[in-house]
Amino acid sequence: MIPRSSNTSNHLCRERVVSVQRQEESPACVLANRTTLRISSLLASYLAIGDEVTFPIPTTDAVGTEIYVTKNSASSRLQRCVYLAPIGHVSPPRADKRNRQFVSAEVQQSGLGIDSVFLSCEVLRDYFYRLPNGSEREPRPNLYETLRIPASASPAELRVAFKLRSLELAGATKGEQIALERAFNILGQPELRACYDALVANPEASAVFPYGGFGSLLVGGEPSRDGQTFFAQRILSFSPELKQRRFRLPVRNCDFYEDRGLCRDVRRKLEFWFDPAVLHTLWDPTWNQWKHLLAAKMEIDATFVSSGKYRKRRGEWELDTWETALPSRLTAKLPSAFPQQVETARASYLRFGQYARALEQIRLRLEYHAVEQTELERACSALGMPGDFDVCQISWQVDYDPFFYRQLAHRARRVYLFRNEYIFDVEKGVIIETPQLGHATYIFAKPRNMESFLAFYTKITKEDIRRNRDNAAEKLGFLGRVIHGNSPKAWLKEVRQRIGEKTDLMTGPFD
Repeated sequence: MIPRSSNTSNHLCRERVVSVQRQEESPACVLANRTTLRISSLLASYLAIGDEVTFPIPTTDAVGTEIYVTKNSASSRLQRCVYLAPIGHVSPPRADKRNRQFVSAEVQQSGLGIDSVFLSCEVLRDYFYRLPNGSEREPRPNLYETLRIPASASPAELRVAFKLRSLELAGATKGEQIALERAFNILGQPELRACYDALVANPEASAVFPYGGFGSLLVGGEPSRDGQTFFAQRILSFSPELKQRRFRLPVRNCDFYEDRGLCRDVRRKLEFWFDPAVLHTLWDPTWNQWKHLLAAKMEIDATFVSSGKYRKRRGEWELDTWETALPSRLTAKLPSAFPQQVETARASYLRFGQYARALEQIRLRLEYHAVEQTELERACSALGMPGDFDVCQISWQVDYDPFFYRQLAHRARRVYLFRNEYIFDVEKGVIIETPQLGHATYIFAKPRNMESFLAFYTKITKEDIRRNRDNAAEKLGFLGRVIHGNSPKAWLKEVRQRIGEKTDLMTGPFD
């Protein structure tokens, strides 16, 4: 029973169904008040004359379609009620009072007073993981059988099997193609594959909701007594929120494992798993040691679904939302020069190891003094290091985007290194950059004497500048900070404005 609270009753439509139109082109149902309600063909298949339909009257801030159907007892064979809801985060499995495992899906901005949908792990197993059921006349194939691959297959072998089966099923029914894609999206994600393998070994094991929820959920079941929870006895359909994205991503953002890799873009809040069959290249875990020296970017074209986890910040639980790529709809392309870039990065890393003692002396000097790049190159040469050694790599951090460095270095008359920073002497100012994610760019007016500027700057801290302790900001001509943010071009535009340079004069080969 849907609660008739004073907050929602004036904004609800509750009517009996007098007819159902199940045409594929425009499925709909006609209500007793002569309203025609457009619905999906799937929902139409679960409606019958005499059922009561309840839904909130749409508003401008509505998140998605929410419909509650109370079945006519004479026509109901499967469940008393059917509920269509836009859901958000789905919790990890946990045990109820009877020690049965379940998950809870949050209903987004419910207009019917239902806060969550409870789904037992048995319900998840039946819908998402499609375990063979001995009671069925024709047992279902397991997911590995759907892909025609052994359970010991590597991630790359799974992808190749998926592509081959996709070609074989090009003229097959839509249902077979959907089953194939669903199988690969479960087995192609390490956490879900581990969950599936555990369920095959023990059908009573816990099951997770794939990719964390966020989508449109159609379930059959019953409401709780207070009407705030819906207990699902069966999942009839789930349609995740899908977003198609194309972008370029630095290879250094990837973590390389033995047979797969994980890429996380903190700025875009995206992540995806990949395998050698996606990148058409082989790697090993040692790549993680020197990937920060790799400047290459991969081109990504993928379909992402929303996911998220609750994290405690400042004593409050907050939902941290991310997007995860579906393995079946992921393509990636590396630049043609990637093999050469790999060899260059690996050689640079070996050089760092070979000249580790010399670099320790250089870093010790940089801890107390700002040293100009050419002077630093001479010092490196005196310590026996080769002339083509890039001294700027000394301060480089793994997660730094080289876009920022290239933009500033292109415009700098001189570049200084100090501790873990770069100091750029540009035409109309001084720009100080820390090559690490999360740091801002500090901008100063052009000093009368650069040596005096450096002598003072190396004796204070960034906090001294921000707080203007002992007039540090005023003495240095501090103009402000520019946050890197989500748009490098926006960062560049603000940097130009801060140092008073015209846009047309600041353009260069890296714009």
